[in-house]
Amino acid sequence: MGPEFRPGSLVAEYMYLMVSLSTLHSCGRRPRMSATYDRIKGGSTAQEGEWPWQASLKKNGQHYCGASLISDRYLVTAAHCFKNSQDPRNYTVTFGTRVNLPYMQHYVQQIFIHENYIKGQLHDDVAVILLSEKVLFKNDVHSVCLPEATQIFPPGEGVVVTGWGALSYDGEYPVLLQKAPVKIIDTNTCNARDAYNGMIQDTMLCAGYIEGNIDACQGDSGGPLVHPNSRNIWYLVGIVSWGAECGTVNKPGVYTRVTAYRNWIASKTALFNMYFKLVCIIIILKKLLLLLTISLSFFPAILATWFITWERAPGW
Repeated sequence: MGPEFRPGSLVAEYMYLMVSLSTLHSCGRRPRMSATYDRIKGGSTAQEGEWPWQASLKKNGQHYCGASLISDRYLVTAAHCFKNSQDPRNYTVTFGTRVNLPYMQHYVQQIFIHENYIKGQLHDDVAVILLSEKVLFKNDVHSVCLPEATQIFPPGEGVVVTGWGALSYDGEYPVLLQKAPVKIIDTNTCNARDAYNGMIQDTMLCAGYIEGNIDACQGDSGGPLVHPNSRNIWYLVGIVSWGAECGTVNKPGVYTRVTAYRNWIASKTALFNMYFKLVCIIIILKKLLLLLTISLSFFPAILATWFITWERAPGW
C-alpha cells in the first residue's frame, strides 16, 4: 500500500507552520519597552524586559558566558565558551536580568561548535545551543532577529552590547544585567598598527570607542551586540568574542560578525527547514486551489452535458 493520505493533515501542518512563522516574524521586539529607542550615553543597569533575548549560559550553576535567543529552542553564543567542556550536561541557560535569581531555567540538549573553530584561536568563534525544551515567550523573554547574510551594518552605526561581565578588567561582576552603547568601528581603523595590527578578519567586527572606556569585558563572551532598524526591530549584529583587556585605548571589543555566519547558524537550526516546508506547502495549496477553481468553473458545463445526454438516452 502507498502512503495514507489524511484530509486536513496538510492544512493542519500549514496552520502550524504559519503560527511558527509568525513567531519568527515577531523576533526583535521588546514588548515592555516604548517604541522609541532611548540612546543611553554610558553603561548602566538594564530594565526588566529591555533585552529579552539575553541569556546567561551557566556552567555547573555559575554564570559563564552570555548567549542570544534566536528561536524557542536555539541560542547563539561564542565557541570559546565551550573550550574546556562540550558536555551539554554541564550547562544550563537562564533568562531574566538577575543572574543569581533567574526568571526561568532550561537544560541544554546539544551544542554545535563551528567546524573550523580551533581552541585557543580567534577565528570562527561561534556556536549554537539546542535546548531540551521550548522556551515560553513572554514580555521578558523573546528572540532577537538574525540579519540576512547580505545585510550591512556600516561603521559609525550605534549598537548596544549587554551582559553580566566584569564592570572593569579584573573587577567586580554585577548581579543585574548591564547595557552599554557602542559604535561599529571601521575594520581598517581597527587593523591599524597601534590598534590590532591586522588581526581583524572579515568574519569579525570591532565595536566600541578608540579612546576606550565603554566596552564588553570578562563574562560578556558569547553575548549579543544588537542594532535596531527603522521600525525598532532589533537584529543580532555581533557575538562578544575577544579583546585586549576592557575599555583600553585603541583596543575596542572584537565580535564575531553574525552576517558572516548567518547561513551556518541557520543550517544548524530548524529555521531554514521551517521556511522551506512552508514555501512547499503554500505552493501545493495554491495548486490545489487553482485545480479546484478550474474544476468548479467547468462543473456547470459538465452537468449540463450530462443532463442532455441523459434526456436523449434511448428508452427515456
